[in-house]
Amino acid sequence: MISNRLAVIALFSVTVSTAVMAQGQAPAPAAPAPGGNVPGGNPGGNTRPPGGNVPTTTQPGQDPRQQFPEMPRPIFISGKVMLEDGTPPQDSVTIERVCNGIARPEGYTDSKGRFSFEVGRNQAMFSDASYGNDRDPFSSAGGFGGSPAGRGMSSGMGGSMGRQQMERELMGCDIVAKLAGYRSDGVSLAGRRSMDNPDVGTIVLRRIANVEGLSTSMTTLTAPKDARKAFDKGRELIKKNKLADAQKEFDKAVELHPKFAAAWYELGRVHLAGNKPEEAKAAFAKSLEADPKYVNPYMPLAQMAAANQKWEEAADLSGKLIRLNPVDFPQAFLINGVANYNLKKYDEAEKSAEEAVKLDKQHRMPKAHHLLGALLLDKGQLEPAAAQLRNYLEFSPKAGDADNVRKLIGDIEARLGTNGEAKVQPAAQKQP
Repeated sequence: MISNRLAVIALFSVTVSTAVMAQGQAPAPAAPAPGGNVPGGNPGGNTRPPGGNVPTTTQPGQDPRQQFPEMPRPIFISGKVMLEDGTPPQDSVTIERVCNGIARPEGYTDSKGRFSFEVGRNQAMFSDASYGNDRDPFSSAGGFGGSPAGRGMSSGMGGSMGRQQMERELMGCDIVAKLAGYRSDGVSLAGRRSMDNPDVGTIVLRRIANVEGLSTSMTTLTAPKDARKAFDKGRELIKKNKLADAQKEFDKAVELHPKFAAAWYELGRVHLAGNKPEEAKAAFAKSLEADPKYVNPYMPLAQMAAANQKWEEAADLSGKLIRLNPVDFPQAFLINGVANYNLKKYDEAEKSAEEAVKLDKQHRMPKAHHLLGALLLDKGQLEPAAAQLRNYLEFSPKAGDADNVRKLIGDIEARLGTNGEAKVQPAAQKQP
């Protein structure tokens, strides 16, 4: 027998991470100057030990060079980001490497729109509000849930990977600029080699039509020079994982310019990374007070509200974000769907769940399929409900509630009169 609505998903347990600092690696070295030594190469000089021949394990007839594995050489990328009018963005822009549809952050632009990084060696970075997490924020397993395994390349490209393999890995990759409310052209990395000129030129950001909310704030333009200087310094300190020093700079920036929305937002993220949710919430609220159309603070505030099961607040904040920018925040639709589900506003929950599934092209939020499947099941739409539940298991096969969902699918199949793996085709396969 299929459970009733509240028993289908029970209560979506919400565990929102307060550690918004991604576990990055050490800061990447600067790109080599033209004509300089190549990192990983032989700097020159006699490497033979004094007083004897170099020991060798070379077999007769073997090329001596084959006894040494190929050493990977880093691939550096640099360039700049500009708006359509030729000016740099007011705030930092996230630079992403998109490989086979999977996006990973690599770095940020500076105050002049410039960026530079070593591919696959992303520095310690705050996750961007529009970027979201690779994992599901509504996992009944108590964590973020599963992310699709094997979809795209590894986040790091070093280790024992040889140079040729590194270059092959880049065949399906582009570099793009990510800023909510804008779209950029991609720069292909196919065929790029370690010895190539790192400069990929200028990436142009174009405003998306009918999107009112942006990840940039006009209050940044009105900030006095010293406040902007402290803000920029704080962002640089974040990249170096010096959060205490960064907090001091952001405190200084908002003291000099109390309406500095971006500085309040960064201050909130520092507090969140330091496990100070109340201070973070106050800073995010100040950011919205300074500029209600600045979209970045809405997501962490909605996440915190959902984590505390404050469903009215979560629905309100996520709804405002959706109205300001219905394009760049699929996670807002999931939060809105879960909040309305718990408020028993099932029609609104279904609309949000459908939009979350539609926008989540990288399948980072498998729980959206679970939610939509449960809502369709309650309406008696058995086949589409089973399809969504199958998608949930496909994209999150190790979810803590996977066995319960399989049993639920079995109950649906029994009612449909089907057997085994069924004849219930996943929705993802039905789409053209």
